Amino acid sequence: MDETSQPIELLLSVTRDGSRTLGAQIEDQLRRAIREGALKGGTRMPSTRDLARQLGVSRRVVVGAYEQLAAEGYLALRQGARPRVSEAALRGDVTAPEPLGPAPPPRYDFQPRAPDVSHFPRTAWLRSLREALAVMTSADLGYGDPRGVEALRSALAGYLGRVRGVVADPARVVVTSGYSQGQGIVCRVLAAQGARRIAFENPSHAEQRRIAARAGLEIVPVAVDEAGIRVEELDRADVDAVVLTPAHQHPTGAVLTGDRRTALLAWLRARGAVAIEDDYDAEYRYDRAAVRALQGREPDRIVYAGSASKTLAPALRLGWLVVPPRLLNAVADEKDLDDCGTAHIEQQAFADFLARGELDRHLRRMRAQYRRRRDLLVEALADALPEATVRGIAAGLHATVQLPDGYDEQAILDQARRRRIGLTTMRDFWVQPGDGPPTLLLGYGRIPQHAIPAAVRKLAEAARAARTPAKDQMTRRAPL
Repeated sequence: MDETSQPIELLLSVTRDGSRTLGAQIEDQLRRAIREGALKGGTRMPSTRDLARQLGVSRRVVVGAYEQLAAEGYLALRQGARPRVSEAALRGDVTAPEPLGPAPPPRYDFQPRAPDVSHFPRTAWLRSLREALAVMTSADLGYGDPRGVEALRSALAGYLGRVRGVVADPARVVVTSGYSQGQGIVCRVLAAQGARRIAFENPSHAEQRRIAARAGLEIVPVAVDEAGIRVEELDRADVDAVVLTPAHQHPTGAVLTGDRRTALLAWLRARGAVAIEDDYDAEYRYDRAAVRALQGREPDRIVYAGSASKTLAPALRLGWLVVPPRLLNAVADEKDLDDCGTAHIEQQAFADFLARGELDRHLRRMRAQYRRRRDLLVEALADALPEATVRGIAAGLHATVQLPDGYDEQAILDQARRRRIGLTTMRDFWVQPGDGPPTLLLGYGRIPQHAIPAAVRKLAEAARAARTPAKDQMTRRAPL
């Protein structure tokens, strides 16, 4: 008798009224039995037909479960032979699959990723959505212009000219699904037109550098200091384009000074280069007058890029580009190829939202809230971490906190994680790790005001626990 025809009993059961599918129940029980040692490596298993008969399920269900467990390394399957528990499982070589679902949120969230979305103006937005659906025709529900809904492009042109000094004819506005898509489109167009090298501020957002690299552009880091990007280094970099954040450098918080702006514009003209101006959070300013967008001084060489992610919510996935004429057709075509256009109903709603002044009202409310949080954060840091130097707080949604020698960013991250503190450090933004002093980025967009003092005390506790003793620092510096 062939061994595959011999019945083998297995302690297993399934239920049809549970939340898990029959196949998932089989997988879960066998996986657990193998992990816990109830089923040893090499143990023969019932055939798929036999186990299906025992459990009263379709053979297809068992075949699928066995194939999944084999793919994970728990079972060894071979044509014409009895399924067996893999010997790799006995040796502990099997890696359990990652648990599904998001990780539990931090108790204190200092990550500078997003605004306080709990204050999203739901009532006003719902009104704009209703108005959008009321005025949109059947034709408006088609694909339409890939640059975006005309009403929103006109509203954006007026708004950006009024609050950011952007030269923005509606025809040159392209609505995107967030900033990242916009940058990717422009980088692909530049590469198709012959660009090969693109400069990024150092430090800068690693994801944005990846977007440019994916478009086929070589990344060239250019240093940033307290006056913004170092234009003399940019001049030596031999690049075709540059991505920069002149109003509030991300992540240092520096503002590009007037003389650097003039030098940068002169470089763009002399080089025939293109700049992508990421104006990501310029609407939030506290201790200084608004800094005009750079694009207003050189609209034919600067692509202006913004989004609703920091002002309203990332979930809206609404961004915009103001594109120089020589790039416009190519950018519109690339946008069409990318996704045939951003969601029109949301665009029409945002147009109404802007026209009724709801964004202005929301920003006025949130500036006051964020300023109070920023002030409280600075006070708490002065008490709990007096050795820290706080910078970049005149605008935006995060503070740059530089620590003296002896602090290790990775060790602080580890200690913060144990205390359920969400934290980001400067190491994630340097083109080369270790380019600068130990520095924390403390966002105050997502942390409630009342929680800031306790959160900073916990953060200081984590930093102290991670600090390298002074004698160890001296040992590392001593000559061999």
